[in-house]
Amino acid sequence: MRKTDIRRPFAFLFVPFLLLSFGLPGRAAENSMSTSSSHGLDLDGMDMSVQPGDDFFEYSNGGWLKETVIPADRASWSSFSILAQKVNRRTSELLGEAAASSAVPGSETRKVGDFYIAYMNEGTIEQRGAAPLKPALEAIAAIQDKEELARFLGSQMRADVDPLNLTNYHTDHLFGLWVSSDFHNPDRNAAYLLQGGLGMPDRDNYLKTDDKSEALQSKYREHIAAVLKLVGVADASAEANRIYALEHKIASTHVSRTDSVDVHKADNRWSKADFTAKAPGMDWGVYFSAAGLGKLPSLMVWHPSAVTGISALVASEPLSVWTEYLTFHAIDRASPLLPKAFADEHFAFYGTALTGATEMETRWKRAVSATNAALGDAVGKLYVKRYFPPEAKAQAQDMVKHIMAAFGRRIDRLPWMAPATKAKAKAKLATLYVGIGYPESWRDYSDLEISPADAFGNWQRASMFKYRQALAKLDQPVDKTRWEMTPQMVNAVNLPLQNALNFPAAILNPPFFDSQASRAQNYGAIGVVIGHEISHSFDDQGSQFDADGRLANWWTDADLAHFKAAGQRLVEQYNAYEPLPGQQINGQLTLSENIADLAGISAAYDGYRASYEGREGPTDQGFTGDQQFFISFAQIWRVKYRPQALRASLMTNGHSPGPYRADTVRNVDAWYACFDVKAGQNLYLAPDARVQVW
Repeated sequence: MRKTDIRRPFAFLFVPFLLLSFGLPGRAAENSMSTSSSHGLDLDGMDMSVQPGDDFFEYSNGGWLKETVIPADRASWSSFSILAQKVNRRTSELLGEAAASSAVPGSETRKVGDFYIAYMNEGTIEQRGAAPLKPALEAIAAIQDKEELARFLGSQMRADVDPLNLTNYHTDHLFGLWVSSDFHNPDRNAAYLLQGGLGMPDRDNYLKTDDKSEALQSKYREHIAAVLKLVGVADASAEANRIYALEHKIASTHVSRTDSVDVHKADNRWSKADFTAKAPGMDWGVYFSAAGLGKLPSLMVWHPSAVTGISALVASEPLSVWTEYLTFHAIDRASPLLPKAFADEHFAFYGTALTGATEMETRWKRAVSATNAALGDAVGKLYVKRYFPPEAKAQAQDMVKHIMAAFGRRIDRLPWMAPATKAKAKAKLATLYVGIGYPESWRDYSDLEISPADAFGNWQRASMFKYRQALAKLDQPVDKTRWEMTPQMVNAVNLPLQNALNFPAAILNPPFFDSQASRAQNYGAIGVVIGHEISHSFDDQGSQFDADGRLANWWTDADLAHFKAAGQRLVEQYNAYEPLPGQQINGQLTLSENIADLAGISAAYDGYRASYEGREGPTDQGFTGDQQFFISFAQIWRVKYRPQALRASLMTNGHSPGPYRADTVRNVDAWYACFDVKAGQNLYLAPDARVQVW
């Protein structure tokens, strides 16, 4: 088995419990390499000197791997990146048109254009220097006691939770707010409190003691000092050591990623009195009042140990250290909106040190990302109007219908599942909402003020706008059709609390979907994406929610035991993979995605065959229909990966590295038959060793 591959795109997405994504590797970047100059399989990108049974990823992608160079501004390069580059170029053109248009002031088009203009206006940003920071830094300096500290911390609460990184909320805000359906009452929304407070991505970045971890910790302390020096702090190194020490203590209170995906450990409803009793140290009344949550009788606490531990640190750590910590993060958080010296230092750590990228993305790419983050649905309207025709949606809906039916037939054929459990599974499948292309209702940005000359203020107002929208949901009924992605995102997602799927318009492009490619190839690519997301409703996490999105056990004891045993076999299979010397895949952390990959490819294969009434599809490009299906699947996982980014991904990412996702085929009987895979080849598994879940 392969041991030292570094070919996975940097997937900053950690698979959360409640939002289960297909696996977007990151923002777009320049590269002259494309997946193929023609429609269909990329034959030039293959290496047919490799036996499929020895290394199917290399067989399908070896030519591409040899020719492709990771762009300097990227931690990785992949099929996702190539498509995202195309989508971002389209989006930048739309934003430029909006900026140059005569749209009415205050209209969505005008706001989109003005946000983009302001971000691109480097001259004004340089001219203003660090002045935009002054109000925040003065407010921090004015904190005189722990009650005022609690008030300030509460006022900084935000809902800038990346929905694809929910269960390990990475933010320098002390806690994060997520508003979504209640675990036990899916008709109403609940407020979920998540752990935060760290500048590095994960608690293990602080707690591990190996050489590479300690080197990164040293670079982070240097980064803190460098940021403080930019605003004239005299003894920046000493302050940096104190700030780092506080963050290390915060990291020690955090739960691990594997614990964070256990929904039962997240199912903690605390009354306001519970916060005082279980998490003394913070003035919670003052904190929640400042956060706009004072009227709520209770909140769901996803990470109790972090809430308790951080609250104790509020009481025990000197006020002066807290104000130093808040000062640094106020600057660091805002650095991309400040002059070049700030942005460069931000990239030096978060780009180069963490991921290995050697050049910052060009300004227009960062402007596209920022505008998407602030006004995603408004940009999405422009995107689908130009780039997502009705026939594309109809074709995708037809594939969904076939794959949903195939998944239902797979449930019916399960020999180990009792009729009662099958009925519940089929009911869940029948009520699954599938959104294709774009949401049924769009977010309303009429209350968001955007200026063409105030990049920093636009960013601040957009963040607060998003927070107010989250708070407003607490007084609104649950919308089962609500999207967590924008149409211009190259990804897909399952929302178990809503029992819903989102397939954005952007992913419905080559190499994932191509109207001129064979049906077998489309089922092997976008069909697997569809099957993957359907399967998330039935993986180790999604299977704990019923057809209404309620946390409930709908399994018989025997069926649940069988399901868990199959999952454990998959955990052990992936635990054995070693992408870097001494660093294996975490099979438990990646279990949800591995189940979805396996069930997804199985359902998509069945759907493809059913579309030909059980027969194999016609030969195309010299390959049989079945061979096209599996090669197409492997080619969507083509990637090259910098070692730093692969190391970070193995530590934090709920997706397995791409080559090992392609290895899912070794559990599928049909793959063996169509490539004549024999015992003794690297990927061969005896029939009784092949894992089958659904």
